[in-house]
Amino acid sequence: MKNFYSLFLVLIFCTIGVNAQSGKQKKADRLYDDFAYLEATELYKELIEKEYNVTYNSKKLGDTYMMLRSPENAVHYYGDIIEDTTVSPEYYYKYAQALRGTKRYDESRQWLRKYLESGRGSEEIQAMLEKNEYKTKATYKLQASEFNTEVSDFGVFVKDDKLYFVSARAQDENVKEKTYSWNGEPFLDIYVMDMASGTVNPIKGDINTKLHDGPAVISPDGNTIYFTRNNYLGKKEGKRDKDKVNHLKLYSATNTDKGWTEVKELAFNSNEYSVGHPSLSPNGKTLYFTSDMKGGIGGTDIYKVAIDENGNLGTPENLGEPVNTEFDESFPFMDSNGTLYFSSNGHAGLGLFDIFKHEDGSVENLGEPVNSSMDDFAYFQVTDSKEGFISTNRGGRSDNIYVFNKLNPLILKGQVTDAVNGKPIPAATVRLMDEKGEQIAFLETDSEGNYQTGIDRDKNFPVEAKEIEYEAFEGQVTTMNTDDKDEIIYDIQLNPVKDVEYLAEIENIYFDFDKSDIRPDAADELYKLIALMKNEYPELVIEISSHTDRRGSNAYNEKLAVRRAQATRDYMVENGIAPERIVEFKGYGETKPAIDCDRCSEQDHQLNRRSMFQVVKME
Repeated sequence: MKNFYSLFLVLIFCTIGVNAQSGKQKKADRLYDDFAYLEATELYKELIEKEYNVTYNSKKLGDTYMMLRSPENAVHYYGDIIEDTTVSPEYYYKYAQALRGTKRYDESRQWLRKYLESGRGSEEIQAMLEKNEYKTKATYKLQASEFNTEVSDFGVFVKDDKLYFVSARAQDENVKEKTYSWNGEPFLDIYVMDMASGTVNPIKGDINTKLHDGPAVISPDGNTIYFTRNNYLGKKEGKRDKDKVNHLKLYSATNTDKGWTEVKELAFNSNEYSVGHPSLSPNGKTLYFTSDMKGGIGGTDIYKVAIDENGNLGTPENLGEPVNTEFDESFPFMDSNGTLYFSSNGHAGLGLFDIFKHEDGSVENLGEPVNSSMDDFAYFQVTDSKEGFISTNRGGRSDNIYVFNKLNPLILKGQVTDAVNGKPIPAATVRLMDEKGEQIAFLETDSEGNYQTGIDRDKNFPVEAKEIEYEAFEGQVTTMNTDDKDEIIYDIQLNPVKDVEYLAEIENIYFDFDKSDIRPDAADELYKLIALMKNEYPELVIEISSHTDRRGSNAYNEKLAVRRAQATRDYMVENGIAPERIVEFKGYGETKPAIDCDRCSEQDHQLNRRSMFQVVKME
C-alpha cells in the first residue's frame, strides 16, 4: 500500500510537471508566432533545461535567434540537434546559413552539400558551394554614419539636401507606447535629416503611426511619397490575416503645406501577404518593391509596376530570374545608369543577407567591405555622386547606416621598354603577385610594349617582367592613397642580357678544319649581329673570342685561333662596324673547348672550332 501511494504521488507530480511544461510550450510558441522573440527565447531555454521536447525546442530557439539576427547563438542550438534523423532537411540550410553568419564557411558548405543531397538543391545552392571569392570592379570605402543611435537605423533615401531614413529612436514619442516585442526596440518611424545642419526630426504629416512606418521614396517631382507601413487601420494591433499575422503594405501620400498628407493605400496591397521596400526608377515611371505575394519564385521577391502620367499604377510584374531565387530578395534600388541593386540570402554570398547588383543579365555580389557575414541591405547611391549608403547589423543586433564612397575601378597600365635604346618590347610577360607571392595576373605586352589590367586599391603588389632577350625585372607597384586616381602608370625597363647570342638571336660562328675563312653560314650569323649593332644598339661594344679543336699542337692552335678572331673582326669592320666598338679579339686555341673530350667525334671537333661574342658595354 505504501509503495502504491508513493507511485501515485509520483504520477501526480509528473502529470503536474508535464502539464506545466505543456502550458509553457504553448506560451513560447504563441510568443514566437506573435514575433515576441526576446520573450520566447527565455521560455524555450527553460523547456530545453527541463529536457522537454528538446529537438523541437532547440529548432525553435535556433529559429528565434536567427530572427533576432544572432547566428552565433543559432549555431549552438541548431548544432545540438542537426544530426537527429528526424530533423527536416530545411534545417541543413538554416544551419548552413547560421554557420556562414559566423564566418565558418567550410562547415557551411558541408551542410549545403547535405541539403543538396536531400533533393532540395538549386543552382543558387550549387553556386554557394562553388564560389569562395566575391569582388566587384568598383572600390567602396565604408564608415559608420554619425547619426546612428543605439537602436535600429536603416533605409536611407536622399532628395534635395534632405536625408530620409527609418529609425527606432522614438524621438518625441512615449517609448513605452511604441515598444516592439520582436526585439524590444521601439516601433519604426521615418525621420528627415537636414544635410546642411545635421538636425534630425520625424517626417512631417500623416505618415508615422503607432506601428512600423518606412522605408520611403519620393518621386522625382517631389509631389508623391511611397512608403511601407504595418497594415494599420487605427487600432493598436492593426489588421491581421487568418493566421493572425500583421503584414506590411505600401502607401502613398501627397506633399502639401501641412507636410505629407492624403495617405492612400496602393491597389495591389492585401491582408494576406506583405508588400514593402519601395524604390523608384530614375525617371519615376517604375516603382520597385518587395513582396511575398502568391505566384512568386519563393520567399520574398522583387517586383516592378508601371506608373502612368496621372500617377496610376499598373499590374505588378515579378522580375523573375536571375534576380529572384527560391529564398528572399528585398530592398531594390536602381541607380541613374539603370543598374539594379538589391539584397538577398538566396545568392552566393559572404553572410546572411548580402547586397548584389543586376546588370547585363547577370547578378554580381558586391563583396567586401560592402558585404559582411551578417545582414547587409538597403543600398542607395546619391544621383551624380560617388557617395551612398548601406544598412547593416555587422556591429551588433541593431541595424546601422554606413556611408560609402564608390571609387571607379583602378587601372594599372604601363609600357615595357628596352633600358638601352628605349624601344618598346612586344610579347614581354608581366606578372602581378599578391602579398603571399601567388600570381593574380599574367599579362603580355602588345606590339607597342603596352600592358593594362584592373587592380585593387590600398595594396602593394610584387611585379615581375620577362622577355627571353632581357634580364628578368622585379619590382613593386603600390596602390596606396589612390582615392583621387582612376589609373596608375607603371613603366618597366628591361636590361638586355649580356650574352650577344640572346641579343641578336645568333649562333656561334664556326670554321672549317685548319681554316680561318668566314663561311657563308657564319656570314649569315654575323650579319644579324652587325644589323643589331647598327640599328638597335648603336652604342653596343663587344669582344670576340675564337677557339680551335684539339688536333694539332698547342702553339699552332693558338696562332690559328688568333687568325680566326682577326678574320671575324675584319669582316665586321668591313661591313660597317667601327673598330673601336670591338675592344678585344682574342684567340684561346684549344684551352676552352665547348666539348671537353679525349676521343672527340667529328661533330665535337666542329663545335670546338668557333668564334664567340660577349657584351662589354651597352650605354
